[in-house]
Amino acid sequence: MPIRIEHLSYIYGEGTSFEKKALDDISLEIGDGEFIGLIGHTGSGKSTLIQHLNGLNKASSGRILVDGEDIRSEGYSLKKLRGKVGLVFQYPEYQLFEAEVLKDVCFGPHNQGLSDEEVLARAKEALAAVGLDESYYEKSPFDLSGGQKRRVAIAGILAMKPKVLVLDEPTAGMDPKGRDEILALLKELHESQNITVILVSHSMEDVAGCVSRIIVLDEGKILYDDAPSGVFRHARELEKVGLAAPQMTYVMQALLKDGWDVNADASTVPQARDEILRVLNKG
Repeated sequence: MPIRIEHLSYIYGEGTSFEKKALDDISLEIGDGEFIGLIGHTGSGKSTLIQHLNGLNKASSGRILVDGEDIRSEGYSLKKLRGKVGLVFQYPEYQLFEAEVLKDVCFGPHNQGLSDEEVLARAKEALAAVGLDESYYEKSPFDLSGGQKRRVAIAGILAMKPKVLVLDEPTAGMDPKGRDEILALLKELHESQNITVILVSHSMEDVAGCVSRIIVLDEGKILYDDAPSGVFRHARELEKVGLAAPQMTYVMQALLKDGWDVNADASTVPQARDEILRVLNKG
């Protein structure tokens, strides 16, 4: 389900003294099955942009086409769109409200008008996909750990069978172990279910080992749109807009500068390890 964004701009408080342009002439295409990292410093426009993808925000100008249809055209069903483009907000555990995990995950598909049998089947399938077995069904979501709560929230979106899964800072506030678990889960979901994933973050470390494409926003504009290696080559420029390349990128660039014949595009620990071992074995 391709998404095409054409010259999208969005102004908060338009026509008032508080007017601020949050998005400025954004154009891009998102293909089926992509895993994209949407990166930017606080206030860069990341959250504003993704809230346009399922119709929560209405563009000041420009348009968004999903499967070739303008989502703001007359008669277009935003309810149907939100079943296709699932949005997991930052701190999604705050959106949990049912007394039991299984009931919470059933909420979305139930609102799609499905039969009770189909709702239940989808909820159980989604919970299994995020690694929560039947022992969690009757637990209160409020008694779970932070990472488990986020898994439940993600399952609630997956149960609606979206074609595109958008996650706004899904690792915010988590410890390193919990962060790694959530990122590994998203990578597994992308590979096993072949859905498009858009991961919003301010951390290059989070996306380095997951995504195949990175879009960097700065002050409402696209600064870079490239493969991770292509974006990370601009480490110094990223620093100027409040971001940074992964730590391994700096390590590999330093080794290259010191005369090591390494590929400085290695950006994760496993990639850096393999590249250093390659050079050592060659020597």
